[in-house]
Amino acid sequence: MSPASIALNRFGYGLAHGKQPPEDARRYLLRQLDAFDPAPRAIATRTATRGKTGEMLRLLRDLREKVREMGEPGMAEQGMAGAMAEGAPENPRAAALAGLPPEYREKLMEARRVVVDDLAVRVNVAIASPAPLVERLVHFWSNHFSVSVGKPGTQFEVGPHEFGAIRPHVLGRFSDMLKAAVLHPAMLLYLDQFQSIGPESPAGKRRLRQAGAQGPRGINENLAREILELHTLGVDGGYTQADIAEFARALTGWTVPGVGRVGRLAADQPSGAAFVALAHEPGSRMIMGTRYAEVGPQQAIAVLDDLAAHPATARHIATKLARHFAGDTPPASLVAQLEADFRKTGGDLASLTRTLIAAPEVWVPGPVKFRSPFEWFIAAARLSGIERMEPPRIARVLGELGQSPWRAPSPAGYDDLAASWAAPDVLLRRVELAERIAQGSPAEDVLARAEAAFPDTLSTSTRTMLTRAESGRQALALLLVAPEMMRR
Repeated sequence: MSPASIALNRFGYGLAHGKQPPEDARRYLLRQLDAFDPAPRAIATRTATRGKTGEMLRLLRDLREKVREMGEPGMAEQGMAGAMAEGAPENPRAAALAGLPPEYREKLMEARRVVVDDLAVRVNVAIASPAPLVERLVHFWSNHFSVSVGKPGTQFEVGPHEFGAIRPHVLGRFSDMLKAAVLHPAMLLYLDQFQSIGPESPAGKRRLRQAGAQGPRGINENLAREILELHTLGVDGGYTQADIAEFARALTGWTVPGVGRVGRLAADQPSGAAFVALAHEPGSRMIMGTRYAEVGPQQAIAVLDDLAAHPATARHIATKLARHFAGDTPPASLVAQLEADFRKTGGDLASLTRTLIAAPEVWVPGPVKFRSPFEWFIAAARLSGIERMEPPRIARVLGELGQSPWRAPSPAGYDDLAASWAAPDVLLRRVELAERIAQGSPAEDVLARAEAAFPDTLSTSTRTMLTRAESGRQALALLLVAPEMMRR
């Protein structure tokens, strides 16, 4: 791979149709840091859906009470899960919807529309962006702070999570992104933090005293555990179960606006979440050798700031970023450079990106990564000249490819390893989609476009394959599944 091809494909989402490859590869990438728009028009004009979350949860709570009276526990969750399941056959999905009362059915259908529309915004912004490197970083960090639409209410929050918690901070400080991402309503819903109540808090004690209560909800440790294991220190970061438990206590009180009877007592927070002091576990906390005073919402924020500055976090982030851009087993020297920059700058992500661009380890000529389905799809759309796609088509295509954003199977996000995406059936889906894309795209001068998209990199076999194609559309379809498109 030439430097120009590396800049286009390893760092970005490939060359857009009609554009010319860069003459100075590193300068081309650095200019994108200034060209990036964190709030393009499609995002800035997005209809606000924050109030919809509380409505969904209130409806679900009412539905649970009704089905409990009918003696069928779990029916509400089963019906909603079936109606929202991605990729489910239409008949079973329709049956699940039909089994719900009209108001719940309408809310679920609205939730699905919101997810599909937000997904289209994400994709179309990436296709048209003049800063594909930074869009790649947005998607990297969104996967790092993965949230999924598997919980009722998250459908209205996953788009705002990426658009409002990730994009504005992608070239800012990691500590700011960390606080915005993990204290966002989407994350609080996804990891059940909004249900976490301190047993010794006024709300916890009141609930315990209530006649007919099912017992106190207590403290949920999901968010505390994932912040430590996935978002900051890493699995070998030196924390203990006691640290998880104490951190979970510090996080009590953080919830979603408009949820529960104590919602009217909540104080709105900059992340879009809310804090209910009556649900916060009283007392100071000892976490990883540091004591944190009881100062309401600031207790958890102080912990997050310290975690963001921890050496283990620098190492964990450096390793993940190096793996994403320099191979499944990244060079130790690159990890060390990124770790040193993170620690020196206090997690300045713009500086970290510049260090990545300057590192010789990412400019080796051979391909170092296999493109994930989402990466391949965006690159294929840009190269084919697709300027915009309709929301239903985008949702359908990404579902077929097996990597629809905001639907990762666990809080760890989607895998960033070739073995996860190079299976024969996965590649067959790309071949089928490439043929459909080529049928509706400009198909003239495909060889010249290939030379521009992969400057000084196109192999003899690929060039021969394109020249022997029976038509321009066949040539374009072949190009979209050529080795140069599959690997970066």
